[in-house]
Amino acid sequence: MFRTSVMAKASTEKAAKKAMEYRKLGDSELNISEITMGTMTFGEQNTEKESHEMLSYAVEHGINCIDTAEAYPVPMKKETQGKTDLYISSWLKSQSRDKFVLATKLCGYSERTAYLRENAEVTRVDAANIKESVEKSLKRLGTDYIDLLQIHWPDRYVPLFGDNYYDTSKWRASVPFVEQLRAFQDLINEGKVRYIGVSNETSYGVMEFVHTAKLEGLPKIVSIQNGYSLLARIRFEVDLVEVCHPKNCNVGLLAYSPLGGGSLSGKYLVTDLEATKNARLNLFPGFMERYKGSLAKEATIQYIEVAKKHGLTPVELALGFVRDRPFVTSTIIGATSLEQLKEDIDAYLVTEGPLSPEVIADIEAVFRRTIRKKTVKMLNEKKVIGSQDSVVTDTMNIYTKTRYTDLHMVRSV
Repeated sequence: MFRTSVMAKASTEKAAKKAMEYRKLGDSELNISEITMGTMTFGEQNTEKESHEMLSYAVEHGINCIDTAEAYPVPMKKETQGKTDLYISSWLKSQSRDKFVLATKLCGYSERTAYLRENAEVTRVDAANIKESVEKSLKRLGTDYIDLLQIHWPDRYVPLFGDNYYDTSKWRASVPFVEQLRAFQDLINEGKVRYIGVSNETSYGVMEFVHTAKLEGLPKIVSIQNGYSLLARIRFEVDLVEVCHPKNCNVGLLAYSPLGGGSLSGKYLVTDLEATKNARLNLFPGFMERYKGSLAKEATIQYIEVAKKHGLTPVELALGFVRDRPFVTSTIIGATSLEQLKEDIDAYLVTEGPLSPEVIADIEAVFRRTIRKKTVKMLNEKKVIGSQDSVVTDTMNIYTKTRYTDLHMVRSV
């Protein structure tokens, strides 16, 4: 595989792997594997046969959590919508359903996904949309219950998928949190959903969901599925770590895109575009573009050098970093081939973890350099008036004073 060919030289004799860990998800009764199988390529880049092979391999290596979504595969479009669920369903027929944690996601507010609903102009997170989404998902998946139902993105406006700023002019009226939770309560009472979670959510959203649930005696969210990687740290680390802490809201993180859409493997750094023409970010122009920018590439090059220095592959470094973060309950790993999946699982389960203090120090050095440049770039884009140096310094102080080992947080209580 091409991806393997761009790996840095790895240390030898890594055949022995640590055992898969299983962790309680938030304050639910779900015990999920530290790796979750991501499926968003099933039905677009992967055939049914390939999808089944990857699911079987994942299960053989201890993975018990499978994540899908009503709008999958990606890129989301009417012509392929639902294929991912159908591929999972046909595979599940030969399995014991109760051995797996099946997680899916329903769409938030979007005019682009209106085709998912009957006679609708937009998808929302109201009672009617939630009920229709779940009924259709259950039918496609061939199951009578969903273990974890997540809101793919909020009903209200929030900056999404690479946007860094909350644009106050984009505020819009949204479905009240209490209405959303009451609809979920009905589905839980009917036995169609066990637990609920959110995705691409903010601190405000998590806290409002938890507060409303407590105030109204409604189901509490147990998870948040947000992007987290060496290339996407700030949004979660700045305040969501505190919000989701077991002693606070107790919401488990399911970290998606731990390889930054594959960018952290180094495969998008090569000049031979023909060799990577079928790679996801090249195959679908504009998709996850945030991981292909100049700063992302610069950081990736530096992280690859860190990996080389310590005898790791770029994938081992990237996945090891996410794996070792104490606030990550499970890391969502997807692949477009069985070979990639094998490489990712092997990299995740190497016995040389957690990463040494020396490795972490080098990672933090790259991060500090990158975040300074990113902050300056963001300020320039927003044309901030005043001393940029002071703003950058204030931002940097958050991270220069916060060491990796200072983020004391347990996964469960």
